[in-house]
Amino acid sequence: MQNGTRLAAVDLGSNSFRLEIGYLDHGQIQRTEYLKETVRQGNGLDENRNLSQQAMQRGWDCLARFGERLAGFRKHQVRAVATQTLREARNREEFLARANEILGFPIDVISGHEEARLIYQGVAHLLPQSNEHRLVVDIGGRSTELILGRAYEARSMESFRVGSVAWSMRYFPDGLFTAQAFETAEVAAKAVLDEALNTFRPDAWEVAYGSSGTVGAVSDILMEAGWPEGRVTRDGLDWLLERLLKAQSADKVRLEGMKEDRRAVIGGGVSVLRAVFDLLSIKEMQVAQGALRHGALYDLLDREQEQTDQRHASVNRLTSKFNIDQPQAQRVSKAARHLFRLMASEFPASVLDRHQRKLSWAAQLHEIGSVISHSDYHKHGAYILDNTDAAGFTMPELHRLSLLVLGHRGKLRKLDMDFEDDVFVRQLLALRLSVLLCHARRDPDLQGLMLQFNRPHRLALNCRPGWSEAYPQSAHLLHEELLAWQKTPWTLTFSERN
Repeated sequence: MQNGTRLAAVDLGSNSFRLEIGYLDHGQIQRTEYLKETVRQGNGLDENRNLSQQAMQRGWDCLARFGERLAGFRKHQVRAVATQTLREARNREEFLARANEILGFPIDVISGHEEARLIYQGVAHLLPQSNEHRLVVDIGGRSTELILGRAYEARSMESFRVGSVAWSMRYFPDGLFTAQAFETAEVAAKAVLDEALNTFRPDAWEVAYGSSGTVGAVSDILMEAGWPEGRVTRDGLDWLLERLLKAQSADKVRLEGMKEDRRAVIGGGVSVLRAVFDLLSIKEMQVAQGALRHGALYDLLDREQEQTDQRHASVNRLTSKFNIDQPQAQRVSKAARHLFRLMASEFPASVLDRHQRKLSWAAQLHEIGSVISHSDYHKHGAYILDNTDAAGFTMPELHRLSLLVLGHRGKLRKLDMDFEDDVFVRQLLALRLSVLLCHARRDPDLQGLMLQFNRPHRLALNCRPGWSEAYPQSAHLLHEELLAWQKTPWTLTFSERN
């Protein structure tokens, strides 16, 4: 990206939605605008984990205001991510369908691990560079992320279902503050976070940082009361607890530095933060300026180049972990990229590169399910991708990869996909043909093969004279491929040139 390029990140949190806008300045992103609205979507999940109509409407209204500020931005300049509430919501597709349209940009629901990775990237990019071993804690509305890292590298990441909104609803439902309620809330938080002690033990880090949300709110209150700026200590947390118990309820709390939107969730946030301090033996936590939205901004830059794209590294790790036949994976990948390029002459170079990169990942992972069983390995592979944590990938991106892996062989009717998505159709055809042509596990002869994408719903493959006679098994498989596409809205034809 060029200097001066405007970038924006939207963070759909459980308590607040945030919009960060900046511009690229020699590798750094300089803020020009920041908006935050308390939406409290996390409060809108019912016992069946469905978002209420009111909670969805609050989200849509906020995104409409954000969307107005994003007018003029292009797709590659904006990253919108959603976290725990939308991970949990059973009716999230209903919310997202309208939300994407209102915002004007796709909203990615990210996994807990990916949220933790982006939080760390945001924190690391806004801290002075050093070799210190860091613990980063982010207490959000419905989840808490813990990360160990050094410099820009996040080495251990976990996400736990405990947060300020969820704990306030569960243990302070009427906003009443009692010693028993806080004790119960802290014990419950420790029970959820207990397994973190093995990874995030005190000897694994040197400095603890708190990102966004609860930690920032507590720090503001303590600073106004005379405690050191940008620090949260155990003594400070004890002092704050005393003030909350003295107030007896959230609506009676009068503390300088506490913003009104924090009043309803301060009880849950403080109880979770105290549990983290106790469990990990933290004496002091520094407030970090970076957060999830900053990580999303810097991830936009990383995704521009394959060598810096975290998704590329994740695919390499998966191919190694599942002992994939690397020569065959690279063979299929090379053929798929070539075939897709033949069908995508109308795409600008940057767009073509992004689509080919994603197709290449599917090609490299198409045999990932073989580690379970060669029988129906494409189904096993799709399941693995739908249920893995892969740094850099959003949940929809992994699902799209899983559909390509599931569909690379066999019947096409089994795919729960939109056959009007012509990019996906071209990727799928390129992958199926490349697997077919590489069936003998040697480099295929692609010379003279031509592949055309024609609207409406027509795909045409033709080859040089004599190709079918030279490769009778490939020709036989191609004729079977024609039959598979007959049961879709698309028509695939195959012919030899005279």
